Amino acid sequence: CSLLPPSPLLSSRPARQLSARAAASSGSAAATDLGASRRRGDVYIVSEEEREAFHRDGYVHLRGVLSPEEVDALEVTYMKFLNQELVNAKDLGKDFCDMSGDYSRPLSEFNIVNVMLPTKYYAPLKGNPYEVRSASIAEQLHGPGMVPDYDQLLAKPPNKPGAVFHWHQDMAYWPATRDTRTCSFWMALDEVNEENGCIRFVPGTHKEAELRPHKPLMGDRKKSHTLVAELRDDDVAVPAIISRGDLTVHSERIVHGSGGNTSKHSWRRAYVIAYRTAETVAAERAMGFTHSHNDDIGVLNRVGWSESS
Repeated sequence: CSLLPPSPLLSSRPARQLSARAAASSGSAAATDLGASRRRGDVYIVSEEEREAFHRDGYVHLRGVLSPEEVDALEVTYMKFLNQELVNAKDLGKDFCDMSGDYSRPLSEFNIVNVMLPTKYYAPLKGNPYEVRSASIAEQLHGPGMVPDYDQLLAKPPNKPGAVFHWHQDMAYWPATRDTRTCSFWMALDEVNEENGCIRFVPGTHKEAELRPHKPLMGDRKKSHTLVAELRDDDVAVPAIISRGDLTVHSERIVHGSGGNTSKHSWRRAYVIAYRTAETVAAERAMGFTHSHNDDIGVLNRVGWSESS
């Protein structure tokens, strides 16, 4: 069952077509591979300026973390996941949902296709170049001991102006732990801009002493997992306009969100992996918290948002 009616982006050769389009817009695929000199096998070299930006602003943009060929290979698996060729959405329960609506919305009407914990449901995805290389970046930003906590696929099909991911802080979704340090990676499988719904960050908000107030989008987390915060009058949101194979890394407390996809032809697909300390992940699991939308509702209601309300 395909997510959408047949289109070039859902053909049997999506990676080849998208790479050709990216190459045409920039002169050549080689010309767009700005990270080639910084990829050293499983490691991506982060500069001192980038480390400073991450800690100062709460996020950083890293270019060319994956090669065009590596993104092509991941894209094939990504689209098979969305089209239920690898797993059936019914087997994922609430982990296959629309982050802009409630759990009752039919797949044909999804604005933001959300797949939680894809490596849990499809183990061959584990150990892919993105997962391995992002681990090296997490260590450079926060030191040793950072491990994968959860992963996620977030896709906005073309012409979905309702694909709004509301303003929030990640910590509002998570339980309190002694060590909250996080590197949340957001890797682009498309050229991402304001038209197709890029992520926006409010720099510096990760340094605020308290979480912002959050409320469930639908008033009840049994209906939708999504939480919503509001911007303040003096908040300045910065769009993260990034290229295919680039990624952003952000803090657990920075305010961020994204607008709808008003493009007629362009997807906006992201692959998220979050790293936290092994101690923190163990503490979460001991509470029964796995980042699955299928976690017990009592556990989901004892997280950061309830403390900030």
